Amino acid sequence: MSRPSPRHFIRGAVLAREEYVEQEYLFKVLRERMHASATQELLRSIRQEILATTRLPMAMEFMESSLRHTGSMADAMRNLSHYFSPFQTFLMTEAEREEGKFDYQIALQILEREAHCRAENMIPPGMFLYQFEALSRNRLPYEEGLTAIARDPVFDEDWTEWILLLQRQLGLLDFAEMIFVRSDYYVVVHGEESGKTVLFGEKEGRIALANRRKDPTYLFMAFQRQLHYPTVPRPVHEESEEMSILKLQRTVEHLQSRIKILEDELHGGVDITKYYVTDK
Repeated sequence: MSRPSPRHFIRGAVLAREEYVEQEYLFKVLRERMHASATQELLRSIRQEILATTRLPMAMEFMESSLRHTGSMADAMRNLSHYFSPFQTFLMTEAEREEGKFDYQIALQILEREAHCRAENMIPPGMFLYQFEALSRNRLPYEEGLTAIARDPVFDEDWTEWILLLQRQLGLLDFAEMIFVRSDYYVVVHGEESGKTVLFGEKEGRIALANRRKDPTYLFMAFQRQLHYPTVPRPVHEESEEMSILKLQRTVEHLQSRIKILEDELHGGVDITKYYVTDK
């Protein structure tokens, strides 16, 4: 199977800051209230709290409908690819995977913090390292995860090309070395350019050089200490009673959705075209 080319990607647009602020609030409140009510009901109630001047309430209406008919929010996010980024959809898909071990609340916390980064116009190196560490710490599939990251609208074609190169060479080449070679610090050390597009600054390159052939965890921690890059929420290893109830509740929601599909014939479904953005 041929690998995707950065020139063939169809990207969504970078949204206005207020959209990401409201997304951050949505993921935060979903996580905090998940134990109190079914997700479908939560989306309905939280929608009243979201700014009506944003497009998020319409997206939430579609997500609520998707939950009712298929038991999945990821399906709705995938159909709203002009609004939700591929990486956001990828995280929700992995969190909803019944056979997976990716904690649903951790996924919401990652999405909440990522939306905050987007609202604050996080620079591409910081955004990439946050997303990549989310894959690494939660043992999510690199193939699909890096493809989703490469399609993110915050990255230009040079970034996309490098991310896809990383996807192919991950495990063969040292991750820190790959960052160093694409940094301004490479010129400082070697006195000449590497001949490749520079993606990382001198400080990132210095930290990467100091962490070659080490556990990548040390690299992530150094970036967070030195450059104040965002930290990725840690998985909860000991399952609490509340988490057990939450997982059971999610299973019940999936079963109810499947029963509804079998009992009801859907007539037309939801018209997602009303959520599309038209060029002015």
